[in-house]
Amino acid sequence: MSVAAFLDMTGARLPVVQAPMAGFAGSRLAIAAMRAGGIGSLACATLTGEQVMAEVDAIRASGPGPINLNFFCHDLPPAPDETAWLKTLAPFYAAEGLDFRIDAPPLRRPFDEAMMQVVERVGPEIVSFHFGLPEDWFLKRIRAAGARVFGNATNVDEAQALAARGCDAMIAQGFEAGGHAGHFLFGHHPVGLSSLLPAIVDAVDVPVIAAGGIGDERGVRAAMALGASAVQAGTAYLLSPETMTSQAHRTRLTEATADDSVFTNLFSGRLARGLRNRLIETLGAVNDAAPPFPYASAALAPLRAKAEAEGRGDYSPLWAGQGVALARAEPAETITRRLGEAALEGASA
Repeated sequence: MSVAAFLDMTGARLPVVQAPMAGFAGSRLAIAAMRAGGIGSLACATLTGEQVMAEVDAIRASGPGPINLNFFCHDLPPAPDETAWLKTLAPFYAAEGLDFRIDAPPLRRPFDEAMMQVVERVGPEIVSFHFGLPEDWFLKRIRAAGARVFGNATNVDEAQALAARGCDAMIAQGFEAGGHAGHFLFGHHPVGLSSLLPAIVDAVDVPVIAAGGIGDERGVRAAMALGASAVQAGTAYLLSPETMTSQAHRTRLTEATADDSVFTNLFSGRLARGLRNRLIETLGAVNDAAPPFPYASAALAPLRAKAEAEGRGDYSPLWAGQGVALARAEPAETITRRLGEAALEGASA
């Protein structure tokens, strides 16, 4: 689908989707992206329904533009036995002078009836999903509420499965993308964006949004040349003043290179791409002791809180994609406009 058709479908002026980044991107970032003409996104997996409604109210009050509410579609297993994980973390607790306790952060929860009612109440233009799609009756209600449905694919099989269930557009999430890998049909078999994007474009008849390692005009133009109808950027925004990125995270972002970004299961129990820190260097990026998603973060919370209070990111999920060196400390509105104008140029080239 052409860029013009994508813009007409979404109501955006620029073919840029600000990535929903739980814990880092709230209403301020969405507002800035929308003011520039892009699509503003809100990550809802760690928010209550009341918090989602409050954030949407703030976004709507700022002016017009398309809002994307993003949800997870994972299975939530019963609480696991964390004995092995607690034993693994014991030396860190001792080193930090902490007595063990669990100050559990909000679990990342899958889309459910309560959030369905929130969607119906606030009426977003777009509802997007990570880790697959919810049941068909939810999709029917989402469409009845006037929203488009976007999915996330990490391979061609997933893209075709999403298209078969009626997705209006899909995100082609390349290997380079920061945060959680969105695979859902089978194991994690990552593919770089330059190979993934044209394969998905050729396999489906809906707009494809390129994501993964896109941080400047060169990456945007390359994605458009490979057939993308729009681009999604996340890491590119992490240094902007509108994000909730911690100071420790900001410091690492300014010095990091592509090879500092690795897939790890330590912070949530599921593979996600972030920057190396003390926990990763000590335990390895992937450790079998970590509980399944989304339970791993609870036991890390006290360690993370103490370190961040001291300006350290030793136990924090420093999410960032391989395009981390391209991130700039610019206002999010400027970033959106810069990437969006490059996308328009790339589409017309």
